[in-house]
Amino acid sequence: MVEDEGSVRVDSWIWSVRLAKTRSAAAAACKAGHVRVNGERAKPAQALKPGDEVRVRQEGYERVVVVTKLIRKRVGADVAAECLVDNSPPRPPRELVAAPGVRDRGAGRPTKRDRRDLEQLRRK
Repeated sequence: MVEDEGSVRVDSWIWSVRLAKTRSAAAAACKAGHVRVNGERAKPAQALKPGDEVRVRQEGYERVVVVTKLIRKRVGADVAAECLVDNSPPRPPRELVAAPGVRDRGAGRPTKRDRRDLEQLRRK
């Protein structure tokens, strides 16, 4: 269902073109400030139009797409690919991405001191 005119909610469009697994996940990303439309923070109900640039931050990686067609319902991947132009930078190699901290089996819960040390490492 490709729309020719009018506008579509940004959370619905993100879900329709498969940038989010569910519409509620797309709305949550908007509310958390992970979605920007034309450089401005987007609310879930913000209207999109063709030519808008949408930036979606996911798992430390930012997807940059330009809206070419408006779409309201989720469709096949090949049709969804026609509705956007992907200008995202390449993902960093997996070797450069920090692995999550792993605790030894049976070590128990981390203490407050352990938690603070881990948070300090993550900030660097």
